[in-house]
Amino acid sequence: MTTPTTMAILSRYSTSAVSDALDKLGVNGQALGIKPLSRDFRLVGRAFTGLYQPVGVGGGTVGDYIDDVPPGSVVVLDNGGRQDATVWGDILTAVAHRRGVAGTVIDGVCRDSDRALEVGYPIFSRGTTMRTGKDRVMLAAVDVPVSVSGVLVHPGDVLLGDADGIVVVPSAVEFEVIETVRRIEEAEDVIRRAVQAGEPLSEARRKVSYHSLQSRTTEVPS
Repeated sequence: MTTPTTMAILSRYSTSAVSDALDKLGVNGQALGIKPLSRDFRLVGRAFTGLYQPVGVGGGTVGDYIDDVPPGSVVVLDNGGRQDATVWGDILTAVAHRRGVAGTVIDGVCRDSDRALEVGYPIFSRGTTMRTGKDRVMLAAVDVPVSVSGVLVHPGDVLLGDADGIVVVPSAVEFEVIETVRRIEEAEDVIRRAVQAGEPLSEARRKVSYHSLQSRTTEVPS
């Protein structure tokens, strides 16, 4: 019997459910303000990271890293939240889609969004613009820790995205997160069944200690 992978397990849950588990464990993993181009987009995969910085006097390029991204990975780009210079466009979308990359998450903006929508390639960002990043920003490093909306992302961490946004599950605690989200979802399923059967919400919640389900019980380094 094959054991389900972390990605297969987490793909069963919503970002809201995983967010609750992160809160329970005291992990900062909610990348606030990062939204999908389409509410239909979902992604799950391990992070392949890229760090951007303003172009200096010596110049630099936006990078040709995409050929090194393993299939199934999520490209995570830290452009410092800039909305005046893109770091992703239609050519990157075409190559990533062809290579089986799971999606792209940008602390910043993308362009050529119609291409991503056309091929169904998931992009999560702060928005879109037409303005190129060429001669404005440069790729400083790949496979390094980056920040997305104040959330630290290490290479290999797991990202989950849906219509509500992006959550980051640090690889060091992914099994604790999976077990915690499972327990929370089981408790909430009990509540759903109870109220559908006519039980008062207050009583259904009391039985599973609903108001403490997401309360922090321990600190886990992120």
